[in-house]
Amino acid sequence: MDIQPIKTEKDYDAALQLIEELWDSEEGTAEGDRLDILITLVDAYEQINHPIYPPDPVAAIEFHMDQNELTRADLEAYIGTRARVSEVLNRKRGLSIEMIRNLHEGLGIPLESLIARPKESRAS
Repeated sequence: MDIQPIKTEKDYDAALQLIEELWDSEEGTAEGDRLDILITLVDAYEQINHPIYPPDPVAAIEFHMDQNELTRADLEAYIGTRARVSEVLNRKRGLSIEMIRNLHEGLGIPLESLIARPKESRAS
């Protein structure tokens, strides 16, 4: 096998192309083993160079609202008053621990999304 570490974007692109070519390889064959190794290398490279962050809390709430046809009024049971819901959705107020618990337990919004840093305060 002539598999090399992925150090650059050019190496990454080449590995992705090779994965596409090997995608239908059978397990237990040399091509299947090569595919497994390449997928592992690409995954490691992506975690370092192309991390995928959870959505910020407001984006997660808005997505959940859209998917479940919820209104701002529906959020009052989890966040508080109409004014408080407005402040949170307009990014004027952060979520409290109690709001995070309520949204997670009541609506099933993942904790990772509710505790993520807002996009504007994330380091690049």
